[in-house]
Amino acid sequence: MWYLYIVKCKDGTLYTGITTDISERIDRHNRKKASKYTRVRTPVKLIYEETHRTRSAALKRELFIKSLTRSDKLKLVASRKKRK
Repeated sequence: MWYLYIVKCKDGTLYTGITTDISERIDRHNRKKASKYTRVRTPVKLIYEETHRTRSAALKRELFIKSLTRSDKLKLVASRKKRK
């Protein structure tokens, strides 16, 4: 399985990515080993995740979410929390 995730950085910004192991990826972000963007914005906190069967599907969803405004991303996060 592939996971799409959104993390909230310490400065309040949002970062979207994909991975096959969310726990490891979040740990790597917090150890400053994952991406240049989050390296100076740790710690990060996982606020959203989705599962996808293929890397291709996860990448397509990642591109779509990255095109959203911050406000729309936060609405997506809030809508997922309501369903749980």
